Amino acid sequence: MSNDADDVAELVARSQITDLLTRYLRAIDRGDIDALRACYLPGATEEHGGLYTGPAQGYVDSIQDALRHPRSVGTHTLSNVLIDVDLDGDLAVSEHYVLALTRVKVDGVVTDYLVASRIIDELRREHGRWGIERRRLRFDWSQELGPRPERWLGGRLDPAELLHGGKFPDDPVYEALSAHTGSAGGIGVAG
Repeated sequence: MSNDADDVAELVARSQITDLLTRYLRAIDRGDIDALRACYLPGATEEHGGLYTGPAQGYVDSIQDALRHPRSVGTHTLSNVLIDVDLDGDLAVSEHYVLALTRVKVDGVVTDYLVASRIIDELRREHGRWGIERRRLRFDWSQELGPRPERWLGGRLDPAELLHGGKFPDDPVYEALSAHTGSAGGIGVAG
């Protein structure tokens, strides 16, 4: 039978891990390579659904230029987060779903895609922070949404007149985090 202290410790661990997973996706979408690298523990591995298998830092190396490109667009949404925590050994396993809207230019046509995947992470707490030790991504489905529209919402909105997010460090989140913490890294990756 668990006691209150164990329940609280488990809730804190789950919250810290969920925060790590969310920061990972923000780092991907904003092209924040240092924050992305910090989500992994030293020696971590990445198995990215048949596209890449190897050291996690090698995976980051392989995608960093695309993530930083000022015209790259990606929005990753985290859901269905399940976390099993072994409080005695500072180990955890998580499973979560990711729904990604990506924009790809193929043969001169910019097309939007919606891609669903599931990620299984083996995590470990080191020096008081959780990190990814092994990541396995599995693709579930993809839907081509079609060419990028010139106007949004049935022609009601002109994207050129709207404020858009930016890449690291030019997105407003980094300004807010810097004002809060005094550094562009913000509240960051510590767990």
